[in-house]
Amino acid sequence: MSARPESVTATYQPRHMAAPGEPTHGSAQGPAQPAQGRAHRKFRPEIQGLRAVALGLVVAYHVWLGRVSGGVDVFLLISAFLMTGQFADRYRRDVRVHLGRHWIHTFRRLLPAAAVTIAGTVFAALVFLPGTRWASILEQAWASLAYVENFVLQRDAVDYYAGNHAAASPFQHFWSLSIQGQVFLLFPLLFVGMAAVCRRLRLHYERVLFWLFAAVFLVSLGYSVYFTAVSQSEAYFDTLARLWEFALGALLALVSRRITLPRRAAAVAGWAGLASIVACGLVLQVDGAFPGFAALWPTLAAGAVILAGVDGGPAGVHRILTLRPLQRLGDISYGLYLWHWPLLVMALAVSGKDRMGWLSGSAVVLASAGLGYLTTRFVDRPWRAWSWPESSRRRGLVAVAACAAVVALPVASVQVSLQAANYKALANASRDNPGAAALVPGYAGRPDPAASLLPLASTVSQDWAHLPEPCSADLGLPSELAEVCTQSSPADPAAITKNVLVLGNSHSQQWLAAFEPIAVQHSWRLYQLAKGGCFYDPEAVVEWDECNDYNKVVAEHLAANPPDAVVLVGTVAAPSSPEETLTPGLERLVEGFLARGIQVVAMRDNPRFTFNMADCVSQHGADALACRPLASAVLAEQDPLVPFAQMFQEGFFPIDMTDYICPGGDCRGAIGNVFVYLDDNHLTNTYTASMSPMLEQRLLEATGW
Repeated sequence: MSARPESVTATYQPRHMAAPGEPTHGSAQGPAQPAQGRAHRKFRPEIQGLRAVALGLVVAYHVWLGRVSGGVDVFLLISAFLMTGQFADRYRRDVRVHLGRHWIHTFRRLLPAAAVTIAGTVFAALVFLPGTRWASILEQAWASLAYVENFVLQRDAVDYYAGNHAAASPFQHFWSLSIQGQVFLLFPLLFVGMAAVCRRLRLHYERVLFWLFAAVFLVSLGYSVYFTAVSQSEAYFDTLARLWEFALGALLALVSRRITLPRRAAAVAGWAGLASIVACGLVLQVDGAFPGFAALWPTLAAGAVILAGVDGGPAGVHRILTLRPLQRLGDISYGLYLWHWPLLVMALAVSGKDRMGWLSGSAVVLASAGLGYLTTRFVDRPWRAWSWPESSRRRGLVAVAACAAVVALPVASVQVSLQAANYKALANASRDNPGAAALVPGYAGRPDPAASLLPLASTVSQDWAHLPEPCSADLGLPSELAEVCTQSSPADPAAITKNVLVLGNSHSQQWLAAFEPIAVQHSWRLYQLAKGGCFYDPEAVVEWDECNDYNKVVAEHLAANPPDAVVLVGTVAAPSSPEETLTPGLERLVEGFLARGIQVVAMRDNPRFTFNMADCVSQHGADALACRPLASAVLAEQDPLVPFAQMFQEGFFPIDMTDYICPGGDCRGAIGNVFVYLDDNHLTNTYTASMSPMLEQRLLEATGW
C-alpha cells in the first residue's frame, strides 16, 4: 500500500458538533438570519452530499486503486467553513463562548467513535498482525487518541531507522483527524480572542476575521509550497502546511453570505466543482504533490460547490447532492471512514496482497459500512444525545476521560505485559539465546527450544546498533559531525592503541555491535560516521543533496584527521537475487585510503530480501521454509571482494561472515533463538553482537592487529 490514507474530518458528521437541538447550516448556527444577497438555511443538505461524495472517493481510491483522492482536503475546508459560520453567528447573536466548555463539548463528542475504533483496531492488530509491528501500533494508538498522530508519521517519514516503512499502519488515517483536532483548539481561540478585541475596540468582527484568515492563508500556503518542494513526505503531515486549507474554508464562510451567484453561473460552478473533485485523484498524484499549490485544486472545487449551493435551480448540482442515498451515506460517514482503513490494512496483511481486487475490496467496503453504521447507531448518536455531560464542565471532563479510558486501559495493559515478557526473556538470555554461538563447532549449551526469541518481536524493529558515548573533541570533528558521531573508547585516552572508523550507511553501522567488544578488548577507539541510506563516496553526486553534503564534510574531516583504519561494507546484495555487486566507487575509495596510510576492512554485505524477514519469522516460525531462502538465491556464488582484494598487496582486508548468517546454505530469520533480521535487509544488534567472537578471530587473522 503505497498511498497515504486520507482522513475524514471529525466534524464530518451531519450536524457539525451541534448540541442536541442546535441546528447547523452552512455558515451560521441558530435561527436563519437575513443576509446581504442570500437567506441562509439551518441545514444545507448539499454540503452533506458533498461530504458523502468525497468520502466515497477516499474509500474507493484507497481500497481499489491504492492511491489518494484529494478528498481529505475537501473535508478540511468544510470543517473550517462550518466552524467559522458557527462562531460568526454566535457573535451576531451576542452569545459569549467559554473556551474551556467549548473544547470539552467538542472532544467529548468526537472521541467516542474514535475511541471504539482505536480499541477495536488494537485488538485486531494483536490477532492478525505480526508481533514485530505491535510496538509501533501501540505507540500510534496513543498518538491517535491524543490527536498527535500526524507528528508521529511526520517523524517516521524522514527517519531512516523508523521500523516498517513499507507497512501501512492501521492508524495512519488518523493523521488528518489529528491536524483537525489541533485546529479545533486553535481556531476557537482566534474566534474568541478576536471577539473580545472587536467588542472592546468596536471593530467589525467578520471584517477582522477576514483579514486575519487571509493572512493565515497566505503565510501557510507559502510555507506549504516551500516545504512541499523541500521535503514533501514531511509536509504532507505538517499542521502549518495544511493550515491554509482551513483558512480558505473560514474565508469562504465569511464571504459566502454576501455572494449570490446567478442561476446559470451557480449551475456551472457547482457541476464544474464536483467534476474537478472527482477527477483530482485521477489526474494528480496526490500523495506525491500535496499539500502545496496542487491542493488548491480540490479545495477551490469544493468552494465552488458550496458557493453554488441550491442557486443553480433545476439544473443545479444540489439535485444530485441532496439525493437520499448520499444523505444516508453522510449520516454514517464518520464511522465508515474510521473503520475502512484498519479493515483494509488487516485484510491485506491476512491475504498477503499488496492491493485488494474488486471482489475482496467490495467485501472490505461492505464490512466498513456495516461497522460504520453500528458505530453511528449505538455509539456516536447515543453519546451525542446524552445531556448529562453538558450540564457542567466537570461532567464533560468525566465523559472525555471515560472515552480516553476505553483506549488507555487496554493499550497500557498490553504494553505492561510485553514489558514483563521482555524482562523474563532477558533474565534467561545467557542460557536460552546464544545466537551465532549455537553454530560454533562443539557448542555445548542447551537452550530451551520454547524460549522467546530475542529481541522480542514487539521490539525487534528498534534493535539498531549504536555506540555508547559522544565522540571526543580530540578527533577534530566539525560541529555537523560532532552531533552525530558516537564512539567506544578506553577510559584513559592514553591507552588508545588504534583509531578505527566505521564509515558508510546503515549496513556498515549494523556491524558496530560485533566490533565494539573487539575494540574494548584491544583498547581501540571505535567511532562511527555512518549515515542511513547514504553510501560514502564524496566524488559521486546522488539525488539526495543531504547525502552529498554529508559526504563532503566527512571527506574534509578525514583529510585533516585520518584514522588508523576504516570499516565499511564492500558489496551490495540485491533483494532476493544473486546479483551482488561491489559498493559504488569502492576501488577509488580504497586506493585513496591506502595512499594516506589508512587500512581498510571491507565486510561482505548480508543478504537482502523482498519481504520482511522478521515479520516472516513472527508469523510462520523460525523453521518455516518461507523464512529460509537459499544463499545461492540471494548472494553471488563467489564473494566479489575476493578477486577485488587481489588488486592490493597490503592494507585491504575482506571479511565474509555469510556462513553465520546462512549456515548450511540456508539464510535464516532466527538462529540460536535470536532474530537475525530486524526488517528485510538489516541485521539485529542482538544477533550481530553474538557474532563478535567469530569476527574477532577472522579479523585478527586477516589483519595481524
